[in-house]
Amino acid sequence: MLSRVLAVVLQSLNPFDPIARGALARGVVRGFLAVDGTVALIALGAAGLLWLGTPLPLLAAPPFQEGAGELAGGVAIGAALATGLAAIGAGIGVGIAGAAAIGAIAEKPETLGRTLIFVGLAEGVAIYGLIISFMILTR
Repeated sequence: MLSRVLAVVLQSLNPFDPIARGALARGVVRGFLAVDGTVALIALGAAGLLWLGTPLPLLAAPPFQEGAGELAGGVAIGAALATGLAAIGAGIGVGIAGAAAIGAIAEKPETLGRTLIFVGLAEGVAIYGLIISFMILTR
């Protein structure tokens, strides 16, 4: 059922129409989502456990100190954006560099050290974003 819903959603988006039809015809969508709804059920269960495990005083606590000012929300959003966008960029970079590194290592195993350097450079972007968010929060 869930695979059919995903296929209908993909078909409604024009650029993905051929992809959705092909995936639905070959059964790729069903295989990707495991057994109908299993992934959604696991995610819902994890969210429920997280909600049940959170102490109530933590949820009731004020987000900032009293009288923190009007800019406290903007500061928090800025720090979150710095970390989040840097992590997304680093994830994309590591995905591309990691795939290329695995291909290079498969063809020539002695390139392992050089390829790890490029993957590490892509991970540095996330660290820089985290440093910037700490600088924003402690200003």
